[in-house]
Amino acid sequence: MLVLVPHLFPPPQLLDAAQGMHLPTLQTLLARGRRESCPAAGTEAALCEALGIEQQQDWPVAPITLEADGGTAGSAYWLRVDPVHLRVMRDRIVLAGDAPDLTSDEADTLASAIGTHFGDALRPLPLRPQRWYLRLARPAALTTTPPSLAAGRDIQPLLPQGPDATQFRTQLNEVQMLLHDHPVNQAREARGALPVNALWPWGGGVLPAAHPHPWRIACQHEDLQALARFTGASVNSSIDASSDVAVFDALAAAIQAGDAFGWREALHRLEQTLAAVQTRHARVSLVDPVRGLACHGHRMDRWRFWRKRSALGTLLRADPWRETSRSDSVSPSPACGMGRGKRAAPVS
Repeated sequence: MLVLVPHLFPPPQLLDAAQGMHLPTLQTLLARGRRESCPAAGTEAALCEALGIEQQQDWPVAPITLEADGGTAGSAYWLRVDPVHLRVMRDRIVLAGDAPDLTSDEADTLASAIGTHFGDALRPLPLRPQRWYLRLARPAALTTTPPSLAAGRDIQPLLPQGPDATQFRTQLNEVQMLLHDHPVNQAREARGALPVNALWPWGGGVLPAAHPHPWRIACQHEDLQALARFTGASVNSSIDASSDVAVFDALAAAIQAGDAFGWREALHRLEQTLAAVQTRHARVSLVDPVRGLACHGHRMDRWRFWRKRSALGTLLRADPWRETSRSDSVSPSPACGMGRGKRAAPVS
């Protein structure tokens, strides 16, 4: 079974929160499983990889979710341009973890204002209040960062890169000025709601070929559910022992908010989940697609007594993990044990 756990390995300032925690299933897996480094490309990328959705210049999330939202992707190139809130800090600008809770009317009004200003060069299609799309005349030479990976972080190194990036960044800066004093945002701020002060481009591509298979995918986020259903997988919002691939994302919100108590509570829920799935699955792979670390465990690993079950805070330190993974894995995969661009068989 593959379990994607974004933010399993926390930043150093949260490690002290693990002091005194006793989570035997998680600690045994981390201490005695096979360690591996992998791309820190985000949950969407890791799930696409597992489902056999091939990477284009970006992972093609936009055309897949567009179809799930009732649109028709055809053969066009689509880009997500989601409405977001950027927080201006003392020394950086940070992408807020939660998308602004726009109503349909607010989304339509803001998207219309942007389209009127830019014309066909930038005319967002708000099929859902939090999911906007942009159809481009030709594929953009861009590489982007999904908001799940960028949330809570300095946006400067995460902005679009590539030959078309300069033009896009110029347009996005102009969008910020356009949105700054828009009446919709003024009304939102007056009632204490987050204003939409930027668009976040990501997930561009053309609709890929699907490779149907009968996997059981457990995830709650609608983007991830759309990716799973695109490949014909059955989707459940909760993780159980019958899942082939699961996304446990309860740690992400706590990490992005710096909430040590919430992070501890989420770790306890992860322990309960792992204890349940190990009763059915002989093999369990934990992958943190944000930090780029993985651990592949087997029931027989409990006999690896030379691997001491250390304190949880020690096991969750990322830097020693990376050093150990180099010697613990004979030939580290670029995709945490999932063949790049190929459908991976679920470990069970």
